Amino acid sequence: MSPKPRSIRQLLAARARDRARQGVHTAVHHAWEWIQRHGEITPHTPGRRKFAYLGEGACIGFPVGSIYGEPWISIGDHTLVGTHVTISAGFVPGLDLGPDVIVKIGGSCSIGRGTHIVGHQSVEIGDHVFTGPNVYITDQNHTYGDLDAPIGRQWPENNPVVIGDGCWIGTGAIVLPGTRLGRNVAVAGGAVVRGEFPDHSVIGGVPAKVLRSHDKENGWQPPLRSGPLMSLDELAALSVNGLEGLQILQDKLREEAG
Repeated sequence: MSPKPRSIRQLLAARARDRARQGVHTAVHHAWEWIQRHGEITPHTPGRRKFAYLGEGACIGFPVGSIYGEPWISIGDHTLVGTHVTISAGFVPGLDLGPDVIVKIGGSCSIGRGTHIVGHQSVEIGDHVFTGPNVYITDQNHTYGDLDAPIGRQWPENNPVVIGDGCWIGTGAIVLPGTRLGRNVAVAGGAVVRGEFPDHSVIGGVPAKVLRSHDKENGWQPPLRSGPLMSLDELAALSVNGLEGLQILQDKLREEAG
């Protein structure tokens, strides 16, 4: 049997329900955008007062992760911190951690969504450092020397972390206590990093090792597959053009992919 044709009243009721759902959908998304925008922590919101320093143009996205120990956290000018990012100094809120800043993030950085930066002694991140999502950086780890005690209950050890200017840290990388990255070091996604690595190197793996480095006489070793799409000056010019500049870059990348 063919289904009964719906009456005009049923059709009108169905249209009204669709319009109501669309209206609710739009209202929910507009409300969430409003909440995100007004939940951000910036130098112009009350939350800035808790930090040792929150620079001009800096922004911590909402919803935030766990942020505590703010008096020992410094975030530089024009640094953007994504949503769900945890930045902590000390074990729990309310501890007196002494006179010095413990977690220092430089200027013009971009900290990816879901990243954790956990400092107890010293985590220093330079200027222009970018991370992908879900990166984990800490200067403390548990010890395991006592065979009779659970590892989680053994006294932890601290070892300062330094990440140099201009580094890129890929998605899901883990930076362990004692790490020192030079300037413009690229860390592959998923790498587990511990130790010292020189300027202008590419590192990756578990544990991380140098995959490519730059020699003043011979250039990149192993050599790069191709030159850059454009010069730094051209890239900088595009960056000030907003969406139009990004579209030009996207078109160039598509052309190269062929």
